[in-house]
Amino acid sequence: MDKERIKDFIGSLSLTVVEAMAQIDGNATDAGLIFIVDDSKSLIGCITDGDIRRWILKGGELSATVEAVMFKNPVSLPVREKGKAKSLMVERAITAVPILDDDKKIIDIILFKEISSVLQKVNQLRGVPVVIMAGGKGTRLYPFTKILPKPLIPIGDTPIVERIIDCYVDYGIEEFYMTVNYKKGMLRSYFNDLAPQYVVKFVEEDKPLGTGGSIKLIEEKFDTPLFVTNCDALIRADYADVYDHHIKCGNDITMVVALKNITVPYGVVNSGENGELLSMEEKPTLSYFINTGMYVINPATIDLIPDDTMFHMTHLVEKVMQQGGKVGTYPISEDSFLDMGEFEEMKRMEQKLNIISEK
Repeated sequence: MDKERIKDFIGSLSLTVVEAMAQIDGNATDAGLIFIVDDSKSLIGCITDGDIRRWILKGGELSATVEAVMFKNPVSLPVREKGKAKSLMVERAITAVPILDDDKKIIDIILFKEISSVLQKVNQLRGVPVVIMAGGKGTRLYPFTKILPKPLIPIGDTPIVERIIDCYVDYGIEEFYMTVNYKKGMLRSYFNDLAPQYVVKFVEEDKPLGTGGSIKLIEEKFDTPLFVTNCDALIRADYADVYDHHIKCGNDITMVVALKNITVPYGVVNSGENGELLSMEEKPTLSYFINTGMYVINPATIDLIPDDTMFHMTHLVEKVMQQGGKVGTYPISEDSFLDMGEFEEMKRMEQKLNIISEK
């Protein structure tokens, strides 16, 4: 790895958790981590997207420094043992190994992705069903959706819904249920012509039933937790880990949530009694977690959806909580949620997928 690229994978102790998330998103997605060095540039730790997720789930602050979250004894190799990197990564199930000189300074980083063609994801989720909610009109994307249903709007040369399905197919999933209404004939025709290796079963609404109501129309009875997802967003995450998290936590519903950072474009002032100025902060960033529209749900929750009624997934979440069920979250970073609900977001999605270059 060249020196400039190595810098993308290295952070300092002064980084906050939210800054580390952004760095992993922007530069180090191939490994899902960054290495932390001290003032002398010596390796002292590493922090992965999984470390950050666990920190958030136990209530840790996004403003905390990485020192509170990082693993302080990362796996590494001296330069003379660089040839052992691949076997070490396989043995320890890690994505990257830093190569160190005698002063523990990073002089190279070996990425598992770049030296192995092993497809680790294959068949991890075989047999898990996926429901894709594709019945809406996509009014925010008019006039495109006057001609095409939203799921068939292309991102590059591939419709968004096909890209979403491909993400699940990578894990061995072969069974998809697509709830449809608006321009449903075009969706049927597209997949008939595509003739994919997976199976798409169409579930037709006679009237709009919302993101949750249409699920009740599925005739099959599920005996395993299933994915439910919108048709207009790509989620870049480890789907097997999402599913495993749902099972291990004993959730009835797991909602995938993404970080959203909002920068106030002004200096913010805090005042006290009689308008006394207490402090000032220049263009602060506020961080929230937002619903991505991707869920894992237990089959029993479907029984809570009323028949033939407008009912959204958020209504189902509320109903499960009201009845004492357990609803959990699976946090992902801001750039792991690519939405195409509006034109500007479509451009961002294309840029992140390297379909078009940023200008």
